[in-house]
Amino acid sequence: MTGTEPAVPRIDTSRPHPARVYDWFLGGKDNYPVDEELGRQIAAMQGDAPRHARANRGFMRRATRAVVEETGIRQFLDIGSGIPTEPNLHQVAQSVVPDARVVYVDNDPIVLAHAAALLRGTPEGMTEYVQADAREPERILEQAAAVLDLDRPVALSLIALLHFIADDDGAHELVDTLVGALAPGSCLLLSALTADFDPENVNRGIAAYTASGVTLVARSHAETGRFFEGLELMEPGIVSLSHWRPARDDEEDAGDGSTKEPVSLYGAVGFKR
Repeated sequence: MTGTEPAVPRIDTSRPHPARVYDWFLGGKDNYPVDEELGRQIAAMQGDAPRHARANRGFMRRATRAVVEETGIRQFLDIGSGIPTEPNLHQVAQSVVPDARVVYVDNDPIVLAHAAALLRGTPEGMTEYVQADAREPERILEQAAAVLDLDRPVALSLIALLHFIADDDGAHELVDTLVGALAPGSCLLLSALTADFDPENVNRGIAAYTASGVTLVARSHAETGRFFEGLELMEPGIVSLSHWRPARDDEEDAGDGSTKEPVSLYGAVGFKR
């Protein structure tokens, strides 16, 4: 941390927060009764919701490792980082290239309270945390530039973020601004909710989130593809997270939700040329 961070704002425990609900799905302890209540509602309607959460974490690990190993990118901007759940993105990247630099961004006070866990990187690398809303891309880029060299390739990680931002609220403008500021050779790592595989349960889950005051948007394959317009997709393209280079049984991240059955999230990695 830089020592100039604002005081930790008050944590609102009267309303569920997506990061804390996600933490509950993963079996974490950094959530509150209101988050658990919504999590249980979702799990009652969509019994494999925890598997979806694990699949999302597995995709993050596999995609991060693939980007580092296959492209040599050593800089990551992870927006919507969420509550630390090991292994975190910087641990995956720095296990391959110890000098990797990572900037995490989130606006949840509880994430800020645990930011120290996100900053325990290798001596050769660097990790930093920025407290900001994802809808402030210019501010994020300005602060990230203190750690990342934006004239060199950066991996922009938007994992399980954009389904909380509707098109009318600027989801595409957000991505365009961020990707547009990055150097050629940079890439976008993205996962997002879809109702293509299980519309009934997904739409029921959306209704539960909406009733709790949380925006949740499901996008089709074509709608998800709009975020990658002008980018070159890494194989296998835009697919269910369980089908994106699924882990082998002998890999350390086996059991991350990678199965033959699709999960209701699309994922992909696209490169800016």
